[in-house]
Amino acid sequence: MLTNSEGANAVSAPAFSIVFVARPMLKVADACAGVLLGVNICVVCYSVICRYVFHEQFPWADEVARALLVALAFFGGATALAHRNSIGIEFFRDRMSPRILAVADAFVGIVTVIVSAALVQHGWELVQDTADQTTATGLPQNIFDLPMVIGGVFMTVFALDLLSRSSRKAIFEAIIPMAAIALLWWTLDTYVPDLTPGPLSVMAISFMAALVLGVPIGYVLAFAAIIFITCSGTIPLEAFAQQGANGSNNFVLLAVPFFMLTGFVMDANGMSIRLVNLLQHLISGVRGGLNVVIVVSMVIFSGVSGSKLADVAAIGAVLVPAARRNRQSPADAVALLAASAVMAEMIPPCVNLIIVGYVANVSIGGLFVAGLLPAAFMALALIIFVVLQAPRERVKVLTEQPPGINRLQLWCSAGATFGMIAIIFIGFRMGFATATEISAFAVVYAVVVGGLAFREFTVKSFFDLFVSGAARAGMVMFIIAMSQAFAFVLTIEQIPHHLGLLMVGLGHTVGTWAFLLVSLLVLIVMGAMLEGAAALIIFGPLLVPVGVQLGFNPLHYGLLLILGMGIGYFAPPLGLGLYTSCAIGQVSLEAATKPALKYLGLMFVCALVVAYVPAIALTLPQYFGYR
Repeated sequence: MLTNSEGANAVSAPAFSIVFVARPMLKVADACAGVLLGVNICVVCYSVICRYVFHEQFPWADEVARALLVALAFFGGATALAHRNSIGIEFFRDRMSPRILAVADAFVGIVTVIVSAALVQHGWELVQDTADQTTATGLPQNIFDLPMVIGGVFMTVFALDLLSRSSRKAIFEAIIPMAAIALLWWTLDTYVPDLTPGPLSVMAISFMAALVLGVPIGYVLAFAAIIFITCSGTIPLEAFAQQGANGSNNFVLLAVPFFMLTGFVMDANGMSIRLVNLLQHLISGVRGGLNVVIVVSMVIFSGVSGSKLADVAAIGAVLVPAARRNRQSPADAVALLAASAVMAEMIPPCVNLIIVGYVANVSIGGLFVAGLLPAAFMALALIIFVVLQAPRERVKVLTEQPPGINRLQLWCSAGATFGMIAIIFIGFRMGFATATEISAFAVVYAVVVGGLAFREFTVKSFFDLFVSGAARAGMVMFIIAMSQAFAFVLTIEQIPHHLGLLMVGLGHTVGTWAFLLVSLLVLIVMGAMLEGAAALIIFGPLLVPVGVQLGFNPLHYGLLLILGMGIGYFAPPLGLGLYTSCAIGQVSLEAATKPALKYLGLMFVCALVVAYVPAIALTLPQYFGYR
């Protein structure tokens, strides 16, 4: 998480303050992000109702929904920045001295200001250039660009507020080397052009420096794209804004915030806890019962919410304390929870399945079906493993159920969750609606049925839920938007082409088995260093076409990339997912590392089996007609 270090504040007083502006603007941005998410759900649901009930088409639904999604990406990204919830690499920052960390904080503030201001300036240029253009249904074209400008204004204010928390000395020490490098590059380019580093080299150095110093990944991607375009001198910076707007302008991507919100709603209204309690009572009598409950709970929740963080939070908050009450190792429970989340990356409607389908142009429905057997195989492997290593005596899981409650009441309480599962899977199987439309109805179901059945919502908690969901989803959507700009400059430099030739050469000289292994290892490393979705967004479009060129089915290869990312995301010592799991379980990373390596090692072996036995992933898609 992006946080302001104590060391930065200890150097001297803040350089300046705009808190009196940022605080009220944050309230407005929070409200706008929550409302945008809610209105978008209404638009998508209404379009489905019009189609099936009134037998009419809502012609503007697609364009309005996409415009609202663009707005959510930038407003949500702004609120995530203001709340310090943007994800970046903390590994190197945690090892910096207080003085270096203070300079790193100032550098983060400077970069976020540069990116935010560029979105406003060049986004406005784009709005002016498209002022006379209209969409297919007659709406003004700049409805997709103006939200980026307005969201960028909020983002700029929050970025300045972030920068204001650094001391003048730290800001000065951060600006001097940046200015010196820029001046050196300009001097070489002007007077000795033959010795000037190319735009790609400068971009790569800037990318790595920003990543190591802890700049949030969305801003890293944007900053690198801006550096490349500026150094190239042949591409207008307006292209950066255009690519950023286009990156989140896709109806399919609406399923990402909708399914994430579903997970938050289920956690807030008690649906998650009630289902976990039912599983505790059903499975608690078997050998290794609590650990089996953890795996089965993750299987079920991943098939409903699509959000790994929401799944880990909902299950870990109930079952890790249960492990303590049973005198079992909470660190082992946290490690198993993390490994189960890796397995759950394969279970629809996982957000990462949607992301890979979008960025790599692979059938999302096909990926949903393809992930079922690999997930079942990995879940079974985990269950067998935990049963074999459990004590021979059967330990009754201690629950906190009120006295006198019976199993029928548990089934009735969990029935609302089973209804959610039915909506999602029957909707996909019957072809009633698209993944995006089903995700919208999943949110409505979780809010209405869960709220009426358990009555744990208040007006404030309901609004706060949409605000927090919009901030989290907006952060992911902002990363996706900025990855489009980053992918744009990579394409200009033909990086995908060169990488493809390199990997194809590896496949031909060493063997396709080596290509699969290298792909898996690359995503494990990148998944550990980056936020999970970011690794797939960057490498999915690069590697999937290469895999297809070597003869691999895109559904099979796409799943392999997701598996690699999942293992890396929960792998010590860098994996952000493992940090989250440890925070939820209130155990130290050091305590969870050894058991995590044990369970993640099993997941890696399973990933190799899925990689080299394609039938596990392709049997069901071929049966249902996906290719």
